Amino acid sequence: MSDMANADRPSFISESPGNLHGRPVHGGLNFGELASLGLRPEEVLDFSASINPLGPAPSVLEAAQRVNISSYPDPECRDLRQAIASALDVGTGNVLPGNGSTELIHLLARAYLGPEDNAAVFAPTFGEYVAACRTEGVEPSAIAPAPVAAGGDPFRWDLTSAAEQIVELAPSLVFLCNPNNPTGVYLSEGQVRSVSGALHGHDVLVLDEAYICFVDEPWDSRALLSLGNVAVLRSMTKDYALTGLRLGYLLAPEHIVARVRQFQYSWSVNAPAQAAGIAALSDPDHVSAGCAVVREGKEFLREIADSLGIQCPPASANFLLFRVGCASRVREALLREHRICVRDCASFGLPEYIRVGIRTMDDNRRLADALRLVIGGRGAVA
Repeated sequence: MSDMANADRPSFISESPGNLHGRPVHGGLNFGELASLGLRPEEVLDFSASINPLGPAPSVLEAAQRVNISSYPDPECRDLRQAIASALDVGTGNVLPGNGSTELIHLLARAYLGPEDNAAVFAPTFGEYVAACRTEGVEPSAIAPAPVAAGGDPFRWDLTSAAEQIVELAPSLVFLCNPNNPTGVYLSEGQVRSVSGALHGHDVLVLDEAYICFVDEPWDSRALLSLGNVAVLRSMTKDYALTGLRLGYLLAPEHIVARVRQFQYSWSVNAPAQAAGIAALSDPDHVSAGCAVVREGKEFLREIADSLGIQCPPASANFLLFRVGCASRVREALLREHRICVRDCASFGLPEYIRVGIRTMDDNRRLADALRLVIGGRGAVA
Protein backbone atom coordinates (compact mmCIF):
# COMPACT_ATOMS: atom_id res chain seq x y z
CA MET A 1 0.00 0.00 0.00
CA SER A 2 1.00 3.63 -0.52
CA ASP A 3 2.15 5.96 2.21
CA MET A 4 -1.36 7.47 2.34
CA ALA A 5 -2.70 4.11 3.50
CA ASN A 6 -0.13 3.70 6.24
CA ALA A 7 -1.73 2.27 9.37
CA ASP A 8 -0.21 4.90 11.64
CA ARG A 9 -2.10 7.66 9.84
CA PRO A 10 -5.49 8.71 11.32
CA SER A 11 -8.30 7.32 9.16
CA PHE A 12 -11.22 9.52 10.31
CA ILE A 13 -13.44 6.48 9.72
CA SER A 14 -14.56 5.04 13.04
CA GLU A 15 -15.89 1.59 13.79
CA SER A 16 -19.29 3.19 14.23
CA PRO A 17 -19.67 6.45 12.29
CA GLY A 18 -22.73 7.50 14.22
CA ASN A 19 -24.43 6.83 17.52
CA LEU A 20 -24.71 3.58 19.48
CA HIS A 21 -27.16 2.20 16.92
CA GLY A 22 -24.60 2.58 14.13
CA ARG A 23 -26.44 5.40 12.35
CA PRO A 24 -24.54 8.51 11.22
CA VAL A 25 -24.78 11.61 13.38
CA HIS A 26 -26.17 14.71 11.69
CA GLY A 27 -26.75 18.36 12.43
CA GLY A 28 -30.19 19.53 13.54
CA LEU A 29 -31.95 19.43 16.87
CA ASN A 30 -32.24 16.17 18.81
CA PHE A 31 -35.82 16.33 20.03
CA GLY A 32 -35.32 13.59 22.60
CA GLU A 33 -32.36 15.43 24.07
CA LEU A 34 -34.33 18.67 24.23
CA ALA A 35 -37.21 16.93 25.99
CA SER A 36 -34.81 15.51 28.59
CA LEU A 37 -33.58 19.07 29.27
CA GLY A 38 -37.07 20.51 29.43
CA LEU A 39 -36.54 22.58 26.31
CA ARG A 40 -38.90 23.15 23.39
CA PRO A 41 -37.40 23.22 19.87
CA GLU A 42 -38.66 26.76 19.27
CA GLU A 43 -36.64 27.95 22.29
CA VAL A 44 -33.32 26.83 20.83
CA LEU A 45 -31.14 28.59 18.25
CA ASP A 46 -29.87 25.85 15.96
CA PHE A 47 -26.32 26.52 14.71
CA SER A 48 -25.75 22.80 14.14
CA ALA A 49 -27.51 22.85 10.74
CA SER A 50 -26.06 24.81 7.82
CA ILE A 51 -28.82 26.18 5.61
CA ASN A 52 -29.87 29.48 4.05
CA PRO A 53 -30.25 31.76 7.11
CA LEU A 54 -33.27 33.44 5.52
CA GLY A 55 -35.24 30.20 5.48
CA PRO A 56 -37.42 29.24 2.50
CA ALA A 57 -38.74 31.95 0.18
CA PRO A 58 -42.45 32.88 0.62
CA SER A 59 -43.19 31.72 -2.93
CA VAL A 60 -41.77 28.28 -2.07
CA LEU A 61 -43.96 27.96 1.01
CA GLU A 62 -47.01 28.96 -1.00
CA ALA A 63 -46.24 26.42 -3.71
CA ALA A 64 -45.89 23.59 -1.20
CA GLN A 65 -49.12 24.58 0.55
CA ARG A 66 -51.10 24.52 -2.71
CA VAL A 67 -50.36 20.85 -3.33
CA ASN A 68 -53.23 18.37 -3.14
CA ILE A 69 -51.77 15.87 -0.71
CA SER A 70 -54.59 13.39 -1.37
CA SER A 71 -53.09 12.68 -4.82
CA TYR A 72 -49.99 10.65 -5.63
CA PRO A 73 -46.94 12.64 -6.68
CA ASP A 74 -45.48 12.15 -10.16
CA PRO A 75 -43.09 9.19 -9.69
CA GLU A 76 -40.96 10.44 -12.60
CA CYS A 77 -40.68 14.00 -11.22
CA ARG A 78 -41.04 15.20 -14.82
CA ASP A 79 -41.79 18.86 -14.11
CA LEU A 80 -39.07 19.10 -11.47
CA ARG A 81 -36.52 17.36 -13.69
CA GLN A 82 -37.34 19.74 -16.50
CA ALA A 83 -37.05 22.75 -14.18
CA ILE A 84 -33.62 21.61 -12.95
CA ALA A 85 -32.46 20.80 -16.50
CA SER A 86 -33.61 24.21 -17.77
CA ALA A 87 -32.02 26.09 -14.88
CA LEU A 88 -28.67 24.33 -15.39
CA ASP A 89 -28.78 23.95 -19.19
CA VAL A 90 -28.40 20.18 -19.14
CA GLY A 91 -30.56 17.40 -20.54
CA THR A 92 -33.39 15.93 -18.49
CA GLY A 93 -31.64 12.58 -18.89
CA ASN A 94 -28.76 14.02 -16.86
CA VAL A 95 -30.99 14.75 -13.85
CA LEU A 96 -32.32 12.51 -11.10
CA PRO A 97 -34.17 14.13 -8.15
CA GLY A 98 -34.09 12.37 -4.80
CA ASN A 99 -35.41 12.46 -1.27
CA GLY A 100 -32.50 14.65 -0.21
CA SER A 101 -28.98 13.98 -1.43
CA THR A 102 -28.67 11.29 1.26
CA GLU A 103 -31.04 9.02 -0.64
CA LEU A 104 -28.95 9.49 -3.76
CA ILE A 105 -25.74 8.66 -1.88
CA HIS A 106 -27.24 5.33 -0.83
CA LEU A 107 -28.63 4.68 -4.32
CA LEU A 108 -25.20 5.25 -5.84
CA ALA A 109 -23.67 2.81 -3.38
CA ARG A 110 -26.35 0.25 -4.13
CA ALA A 111 -25.87 0.67 -7.88
CA TYR A 112 -22.07 0.45 -7.91
CA LEU A 113 -20.92 -1.52 -4.87
CA GLY A 114 -20.90 -5.17 -3.93
CA PRO A 115 -18.98 -7.13 -1.27
CA GLU A 116 -16.02 -7.63 -3.65
CA ASP A 117 -15.69 -3.94 -4.52
CA ASN A 118 -13.60 -1.17 -2.98
CA ALA A 119 -14.62 2.38 -2.16
CA ALA A 120 -12.77 5.48 -0.98
CA VAL A 121 -13.82 8.55 0.97
CA PHE A 122 -12.00 11.86 1.24
CA ALA A 123 -12.07 12.31 5.02
CA PRO A 124 -13.02 13.65 7.50
CA THR A 125 -16.44 14.14 5.95
CA PHE A 126 -20.18 13.47 5.87
CA GLY A 127 -20.97 10.19 7.64
CA GLU A 128 -23.53 8.93 5.12
CA TYR A 129 -20.79 8.02 2.61
CA VAL A 130 -19.35 5.45 4.99
CA ALA A 131 -22.80 4.29 6.07
CA ALA A 132 -23.88 3.77 2.44
CA CYS A 133 -20.75 1.74 1.67
CA ARG A 134 -21.16 -0.43 4.75
CA THR A 135 -24.78 -1.12 3.88
CA GLU A 136 -23.47 -2.74 0.69
CA GLY A 137 -20.87 -4.78 2.58
CA VAL A 138 -17.92 -2.53 1.70
CA GLU A 139 -15.52 -0.99 4.23
CA PRO A 140 -14.30 2.21 2.53
CA SER A 141 -10.73 3.44 2.68
CA ALA A 142 -10.10 6.94 3.99
CA ILE A 143 -8.04 9.48 2.09
CA ALA A 144 -6.85 11.56 5.03
CA PRO A 145 -5.49 15.12 5.05
CA ALA A 146 -1.78 15.53 4.54
CA PRO A 147 0.44 16.42 7.51
CA VAL A 148 1.07 20.17 7.64
CA ALA A 149 3.49 22.51 9.31
CA ALA A 150 2.37 24.54 12.32
CA GLY A 151 -0.03 27.28 11.29
CA GLY A 152 -1.04 25.56 8.03
CA ASP A 153 -4.49 24.33 7.02
CA PRO A 154 -4.84 20.98 8.85
CA PHE A 155 -7.49 19.64 6.48
CA ARG A 156 -5.92 19.88 3.01
CA TRP A 157 -5.31 16.66 1.08
CA ASP A 158 -2.17 15.85 -0.87
CA LEU A 159 -3.84 15.28 -4.25
CA THR A 160 -0.81 13.56 -5.77
CA SER A 161 -0.75 10.99 -2.98
CA ALA A 162 -4.54 10.72 -3.11
CA ALA A 163 -4.43 9.88 -6.83
CA GLU A 164 -1.77 7.24 -6.17
CA GLN A 165 -3.91 5.68 -3.47
CA ILE A 166 -6.93 5.62 -5.78
CA VAL A 167 -4.95 3.99 -8.59
CA GLU A 168 -3.73 1.29 -6.20
CA LEU A 169 -7.07 0.73 -4.51
CA ALA A 170 -9.11 0.78 -7.77
CA PRO A 171 -12.35 1.76 -5.99
CA SER A 172 -15.70 1.45 -7.75
CA LEU A 173 -16.85 4.61 -5.98
CA VAL A 174 -14.97 7.60 -4.57
CA PHE A 175 -16.85 10.14 -2.44
CA LEU A 176 -15.56 13.71 -2.40
CA CYS A 177 -17.52 16.52 -0.74
CA ASN A 178 -16.64 19.91 -2.28
CA PRO A 179 -16.70 22.18 -0.36
CA ASN A 180 -16.17 19.57 2.29
CA ASN A 181 -18.37 19.04 5.31
CA PRO A 182 -17.24 19.80 8.02
CA THR A 183 -13.86 21.30 7.09
CA GLY A 184 -14.94 23.72 4.35
CA VAL A 185 -12.00 22.74 2.10
CA TYR A 186 -12.78 23.57 -1.55
CA LEU A 187 -10.83 21.94 -4.38
CA SER A 188 -10.23 23.51 -7.79
CA GLU A 189 -11.48 22.03 -11.04
CA GLY A 190 -7.99 20.83 -11.89
CA GLN A 191 -7.68 19.06 -8.54
CA VAL A 192 -11.03 17.30 -8.98
CA ARG A 193 -10.08 16.29 -12.50
CA SER A 194 -6.90 14.72 -11.12
CA VAL A 195 -9.05 12.56 -8.83
CA SER A 196 -11.36 11.59 -11.70
CA GLY A 197 -8.37 10.75 -13.87
CA ALA A 198 -7.06 8.27 -11.30
CA LEU A 199 -10.16 6.08 -11.61
CA HIS A 200 -10.27 2.89 -13.67
CA GLY A 201 -12.78 2.00 -16.38
CA HIS A 202 -16.37 2.57 -15.31
CA ASP A 203 -15.60 3.53 -11.70
CA VAL A 204 -17.32 6.71 -10.51
CA LEU A 205 -16.31 9.84 -8.62
CA VAL A 206 -19.23 11.18 -6.58
CA LEU A 207 -18.72 14.93 -6.23
CA ASP A 208 -21.05 16.17 -3.50
CA GLU A 209 -21.72 19.90 -3.93
CA ALA A 210 -24.32 20.29 -1.18
CA TYR A 211 -22.83 23.65 -0.14
CA ILE A 212 -21.68 24.94 -3.53
CA CYS A 213 -23.99 27.95 -3.60
CA PHE A 214 -22.21 29.42 -0.57
CA VAL A 215 -18.78 29.40 -2.24
CA ASP A 216 -17.75 32.94 -3.22
CA GLU A 217 -16.11 32.02 -6.53
CA PRO A 218 -17.23 28.50 -7.53
CA TRP A 219 -16.16 26.80 -10.74
CA ASP A 220 -18.70 25.10 -12.99
CA SER A 221 -18.77 21.36 -12.37
CA ARG A 222 -21.15 20.70 -15.28
CA ALA A 223 -18.08 20.49 -17.52
CA LEU A 224 -17.13 17.27 -15.70
CA LEU A 225 -20.20 15.43 -16.99
CA SER A 226 -18.43 14.98 -20.32
CA LEU A 227 -15.75 12.88 -18.59
CA GLY A 228 -18.24 10.05 -18.22
CA ASN A 229 -17.21 9.00 -14.70
CA VAL A 230 -18.32 11.92 -12.50
CA ALA A 231 -21.66 12.16 -10.71
CA VAL A 232 -22.47 15.52 -9.10
CA LEU A 233 -24.79 15.74 -6.09
CA ARG A 234 -26.69 18.89 -5.14
CA SER A 235 -28.83 19.44 -2.06
CA MET A 236 -31.71 21.90 -2.30
CA THR A 237 -32.18 21.63 1.46
CA LYS A 238 -29.16 23.91 2.03
CA ASP A 239 -29.45 26.80 -0.42
CA TYR A 240 -33.25 26.90 -0.52
CA ALA A 241 -33.83 25.85 3.13
CA LEU A 242 -36.05 22.88 2.22
CA THR A 243 -34.63 20.74 5.00
CA GLY A 244 -37.98 19.49 6.27
CA LEU A 245 -39.13 18.45 2.80
CA ARG A 246 -35.93 16.56 1.83
CA LEU A 247 -34.91 17.36 -1.74
CA GLY A 248 -31.73 16.95 -3.75
CA TYR A 249 -30.69 15.88 -7.22
CA LEU A 250 -28.02 14.01 -9.14
CA LEU A 251 -26.32 15.45 -12.24
CA ALA A 252 -24.52 12.79 -14.23
CA PRO A 253 -24.04 11.23 -17.66
CA GLU A 254 -27.20 9.47 -18.79
CA HIS A 255 -25.78 5.98 -18.27
CA ILE A 256 -25.06 6.74 -14.59
CA VAL A 257 -28.50 8.29 -14.05
CA ALA A 258 -30.18 5.28 -15.67
CA ARG A 259 -28.21 2.82 -13.54
CA VAL A 260 -28.92 4.62 -10.28
CA ARG A 261 -32.57 5.21 -11.11
CA GLN A 262 -33.22 1.45 -11.27
CA PHE A 263 -32.86 1.27 -7.49
CA GLN A 264 -35.03 4.26 -6.52
CA TYR A 265 -38.31 3.52 -4.82
CA SER A 266 -41.55 4.72 -6.40
CA TRP A 267 -42.75 8.15 -5.22
CA SER A 268 -39.41 8.82 -3.56
CA VAL A 269 -39.88 12.58 -3.87
CA ASN A 270 -43.18 13.70 -2.39
CA ALA A 271 -45.55 16.18 -4.04
CA PRO A 272 -44.88 19.20 -1.75
CA ALA A 273 -41.13 18.72 -2.27
CA GLN A 274 -41.53 18.63 -6.05
CA ALA A 275 -43.66 21.78 -6.04
CA ALA A 276 -41.32 23.57 -3.65
CA GLY A 277 -38.30 22.66 -5.76
CA ILE A 278 -39.84 24.07 -8.92
CA ALA A 279 -40.78 27.30 -7.14
CA ALA A 280 -37.35 27.61 -5.54
CA LEU A 281 -35.56 27.38 -8.88
CA SER A 282 -37.57 30.37 -10.12
CA ASP A 283 -36.32 32.59 -7.26
CA PRO A 284 -32.50 32.70 -7.43
CA ASP A 285 -32.48 36.14 -5.77
CA HIS A 286 -33.50 34.53 -2.47
CA VAL A 287 -30.37 32.40 -2.55
CA SER A 288 -28.21 35.41 -3.39
CA ALA A 289 -29.69 37.34 -0.45
CA GLY A 290 -28.99 34.42 1.87
CA CYS A 291 -25.39 34.21 0.65
CA ALA A 292 -24.89 37.90 1.46
CA VAL A 293 -26.07 37.26 5.02
CA VAL A 294 -23.66 34.31 5.25
CA ARG A 295 -20.67 36.38 4.11
CA GLU A 296 -21.34 39.04 6.74
CA GLY A 297 -21.90 36.46 9.45
CA LYS A 298 -18.75 34.49 8.64
CA GLU A 299 -16.59 37.58 8.87
CA PHE A 300 -18.17 38.52 12.19
CA LEU A 301 -17.79 35.06 13.74
CA ARG A 302 -14.19 34.76 12.52
CA GLU A 303 -13.41 37.99 14.35
CA ILE A 304 -15.12 36.67 17.48
CA ALA A 305 -13.09 33.45 17.30
CA ASP A 306 -9.89 35.42 16.90
CA SER A 307 -10.74 37.64 19.86
CA LEU A 308 -11.32 34.54 22.03
CA GLY A 309 -8.16 32.76 20.90
CA ILE A 310 -10.14 30.07 19.09
CA GLN A 311 -8.49 28.46 16.07
CA CYS A 312 -10.76 28.74 13.02
CA PRO A 313 -9.45 27.13 9.79
CA PRO A 314 -10.41 28.71 6.43
CA ALA A 315 -13.78 27.46 5.12
CA SER A 316 -15.53 28.03 1.81
CA ALA A 317 -19.02 26.93 2.89
CA ASN A 318 -21.69 28.48 5.15
CA PHE A 319 -20.20 27.10 8.36
CA LEU A 320 -17.02 27.42 10.40
CA LEU A 321 -15.00 25.02 12.54
CA PHE A 322 -13.95 26.27 15.98
CA ARG A 323 -11.24 24.38 17.84
CA VAL A 324 -12.53 24.62 21.41
CA GLY A 325 -10.82 21.75 23.24
CA CYS A 326 -13.48 19.39 24.56
CA ALA A 327 -16.22 20.00 22.01
CA SER A 328 -18.82 17.90 23.82
CA ARG A 329 -18.51 20.04 26.95
CA VAL A 330 -18.76 23.28 25.00
CA ARG A 331 -21.80 22.01 23.13
CA GLU A 332 -23.48 20.92 26.37
CA ALA A 333 -22.79 24.25 28.08
CA LEU A 334 -24.12 26.24 25.15
CA LEU A 335 -27.29 24.16 25.02
CA ARG A 336 -28.00 23.92 28.74
CA GLU A 337 -27.01 27.44 29.74
CA HIS A 338 -27.76 29.47 26.62
CA ARG A 339 -30.24 27.41 24.57
CA ILE A 340 -27.89 27.35 21.59
CA CYS A 341 -27.12 24.15 19.67
CA VAL A 342 -23.83 23.68 17.78
CA ARG A 343 -22.44 20.57 16.10
CA ASP A 344 -20.01 18.50 18.15
CA CYS A 345 -17.60 17.12 15.51
CA ALA A 346 -16.51 14.00 17.41
CA SER A 347 -18.44 11.85 14.92
CA PHE A 348 -16.20 13.26 12.17
CA GLY A 349 -13.13 12.20 14.14
CA LEU A 350 -12.59 15.78 15.32
CA PRO A 351 -13.45 15.79 19.06
CA GLU A 352 -11.79 19.18 19.66
CA TYR A 353 -13.97 21.02 17.15
CA ILE A 354 -17.48 22.37 16.96
CA ARG A 355 -19.11 23.25 13.65
CA VAL A 356 -21.09 26.49 13.58
CA GLY A 357 -23.60 27.19 10.81
CA ILE A 358 -24.00 30.85 9.91
CA ARG A 359 -27.33 32.41 10.88
CA THR A 360 -28.68 35.98 10.86
CA MET A 361 -26.58 38.67 12.51
CA ASP A 362 -28.87 38.90 15.55
CA ASP A 363 -28.47 35.15 16.10
CA ASN A 364 -24.72 35.32 15.45
CA ARG A 365 -24.36 38.03 18.10
CA ARG A 366 -26.23 35.86 20.60
CA LEU A 367 -23.81 33.00 19.89
CA ALA A 368 -20.86 35.36 20.30
CA ASP A 369 -22.11 36.46 23.72
CA ALA A 370 -22.56 32.84 24.79
CA LEU A 371 -19.09 31.85 23.59
CA ARG A 372 -17.57 34.70 25.57
CA LEU A 373 -19.18 33.27 28.71
CA VAL A 374 -18.45 29.61 28.03
CA ILE A 375 -14.92 29.98 26.66
CA GLY A 376 -13.85 33.46 27.66
CA GLY A 377 -10.29 34.29 26.63
CA ARG A 378 -8.94 30.76 27.16
CA GLY A 379 -9.46 29.65 23.58
CA ALA A 380 -10.37 26.10 24.59
CA VAL A 381 -12.23 24.14 27.26
CA ALA A 382 -10.48 21.17 28.87
